[in-house]
Amino acid sequence: MLYSLRQCPYAIRARLGLYFAQIQVELREVDMKNKPRDMLKISAKGTVPLLVLPNGDYLDESLEIMVWALNQHDPNHLLLEDDPHHFADMLGLIAKFDSKFIPALERYKAAARYHDLDIELRRHQCEILLKDLEQRLCKTPFIMGQHPSLVDYALLPFLRQFSKVERHWYLESPYPLIRQWLTVHFQNPAFSLVMKQYDKWSDSHDFHSVVLTD
Repeated sequence: MLYSLRQCPYAIRARLGLYFAQIQVELREVDMKNKPRDMLKISAKGTVPLLVLPNGDYLDESLEIMVWALNQHDPNHLLLEDDPHHFADMLGLIAKFDSKFIPALERYKAAARYHDLDIELRRHQCEILLKDLEQRLCKTPFIMGQHPSLVDYALLPFLRQFSKVERHWYLESPYPLIRQWLTVHFQNPAFSLVMKQYDKWSDSHDFHSVVLTD
């Protein structure tokens, strides 16, 4: 069972991991203003994503859900299991991104929302990591090589958010390879599937049984 929120980037991460692991889940789309009692009984944090496992255990961190799912089944080799150093490199890059880019992105979004005069500064703080990513994509079409991997899908939801903050600036920005990378992912049917809209869950509703595969 997955408690989720369609537009939450962390929940998108989790759904992508489950999709590529070909794991079927009962998906419950949460109204964060009216959180289900069942969800709060499982985890008092009340955050999404929240994956409840068959044995009653649960996972409430998006990256943890991705790695757990792909450890069950990884037909696309997103964990790059042939080289353990690659897996460690991916986790390091994701950790850097989560600790630096995501907080900068939140400040950037807030600056745009409230017409803050510091918006260029906030954007520049995001660009520090974007420049590194653009350099990586100069060498290969995906972050770790010729094919997508865990790190591509872990970063995707947040780079999607970044691309929407100042749309005109983004389309003219000096990051053509990031734009191309995003377009490739958006054109993948997997993205449309994990972004499918469902009615909000309530304690009185039946669940949506969702197969996050083609």
